[in-house]
Amino acid sequence: MPDLLSILGAEGPFARCLPGFRPRQGQAEMAQAVKQAIDGKSCLVAEAGTGTGKTLAYLVPAALSGKKVIVSTATKTLQDQLFRKDLPMVRQALAVPFKAVLLKGRANYLCPYRLQNTLGFKAGYGPREAYALEAIRRWSKTTRTGDIAEVVNVPESSVLWSSVTSTGDNCLGQECPQYEDCFLVKARRSAQDADILVINHHLLWADWTLKNDGFGELLPDCEAIVVDEAHQFVESAAQFLGLSISSRQLHGLADDILVERLKNAKDMPQLLEEAELLEQLTAELRQALGDPSRREAWHKVADDSAVTEKLAELRRHLHDLEAILKEAAVRSKGLESCWKRCTDLGVRLETFDKDEGSEAVRWFEVYKHSFSLNRTPLAIAGEFARFRKHSQAAWIFASATLTVSGRFDHFVGQLGLGGADCRAWESPFDYRNRCLLFLPPGLPDPAVDGFTQAVVRAALPVLKASRGRAFMLFTSHQALSDAAALIAQHLDYPLFVQGNQPKAVLLEAFKQAGNGILLGTGSFWEGVDVPGPALSCVIIDKLPFASPSDPVLNARLETLRRNGLNPFATYQLPAATIALKQGVGRLIRDQEDRGVLMLCDPRILSRSYGKVFLNSLPDTPRTRSLADVQRFFSSEFEKEIAV
Repeated sequence: MPDLLSILGAEGPFARCLPGFRPRQGQAEMAQAVKQAIDGKSCLVAEAGTGTGKTLAYLVPAALSGKKVIVSTATKTLQDQLFRKDLPMVRQALAVPFKAVLLKGRANYLCPYRLQNTLGFKAGYGPREAYALEAIRRWSKTTRTGDIAEVVNVPESSVLWSSVTSTGDNCLGQECPQYEDCFLVKARRSAQDADILVINHHLLWADWTLKNDGFGELLPDCEAIVVDEAHQFVESAAQFLGLSISSRQLHGLADDILVERLKNAKDMPQLLEEAELLEQLTAELRQALGDPSRREAWHKVADDSAVTEKLAELRRHLHDLEAILKEAAVRSKGLESCWKRCTDLGVRLETFDKDEGSEAVRWFEVYKHSFSLNRTPLAIAGEFARFRKHSQAAWIFASATLTVSGRFDHFVGQLGLGGADCRAWESPFDYRNRCLLFLPPGLPDPAVDGFTQAVVRAALPVLKASRGRAFMLFTSHQALSDAAALIAQHLDYPLFVQGNQPKAVLLEAFKQAGNGILLGTGSFWEGVDVPGPALSCVIIDKLPFASPSDPVLNARLETLRRNGLNPFATYQLPAATIALKQGVGRLIRDQEDRGVLMLCDPRILSRSYGKVFLNSLPDTPRTRSLADVQRFFSSEFEKEIAV
């Protein structure tokens, strides 16, 4: 392999072909560490501060290794960026031929069979859905990939997508009459020949689940696995290794039974009756589970007769429906699939209904029109150990936020990565001269009524000084809503509130405005990139401790207590610190960026654990004086006028 220090240096190919490229020592050192891990099939845990250039630090040695490499990310946005921007740039700069393939989860690909069914039974759609369906139909005639992200005029949230894409439950597999035209099958075939395969964490765990259960595989064998956005890897595993039954799956089964009956079993009216009863029982269980936004441990309703009776009735009905569908299954592959799905849902409901013991927690969540029943494992280190041993590959974990007070203990412990090579590279950005941390005085404890109002009062003069150009990040939707109403009364800057528009649309509008204020919760704390002066201030209301009412968190904390550990010190504090680092990371995204970070939670100074948060943040000047903030922004504007 050529010398990585030269390749990523001032005279290297990236300096020649990439405008604005700057050599960074941390990037070159990380690339060397990645190379060593790939060559030695070892495990590297790498924290690379914002601006280090971690993407090139792992893509360059991966491309030069000549080995099969899987790159896994947490989001589709980063998947697309890697495949459409970063990998072509690496190929051009290195002049090394390699085949890169993008592979997403099943729900991201059009299913021609289900589209045909939907077009054939589209009665009842309103004008908006009819327009969207026609747009999908026209696109289906020209697309080469079937990736639904190509359809820009149909929102990702459209209910139509669930009708024209498949799930593991309703896919007919090789029995599908349009199997040879299946975009998912084509994508998976292409993935088998990839030198670098770009996927996401859920797909990586899905592949392991299939292999572990003896049902085949989704991904090719490889020699190295790079896990980017690694701080989200554990949570993805917990979601995928658990069990979930949703009302959407039950309603989807009922809908498909009705479609298949009209096509192949009109002489079986009992299918119509049973499908309609399935819809009814699912809706009644949703009602029994309570109000929307309810998310609780199952033991909260385990003795509620309204819930247990409806669940038992639903299980009995699935058993009866299974017998009818078994008789109908010979009529078509679609009805055969419905029979198998009905059987599987019955088994999963039975599994869910059993006591979880100490290895997993049962919980439920209720939405406005739906619900989900979940069984989540409380630890994944043992499962990941089996995964890693089976893969026989090098593993590289990369993120900007893996350490707490400079230590990797929290991340390494969750995955059981004892013995891994853990390395950290600080951000090359000049935080000492280009950033100011403002800790406003006089704010009440976050538990006090009126805290959000106090935060807004403290933030108003800062927002005036920054002339908008700010993110306000909240730990709850209620606080966001309250703050949005108050800010609208006092400031005239463009206001962008999460939930009012799709995330990508909202973010682009904020960038274009140039002086906007964006209010967001969880999804805006990370994975959002706004370089330049349009984002010059980040205001965070509270330290992002996970909600104490969360059933999965409570079960994990109780397990730690039983094992004689302090749950706050070993889990809650490290998790909140990493979340805060993500939020803080939104501010400085480029070498020329400058701005103010305002942390409104007084506990960061009044509680002993506040030092853990502060010691985990970039080395930034701190102030408690609003006048310092105003001077910071005044000096910026004076430079603009001088120019």
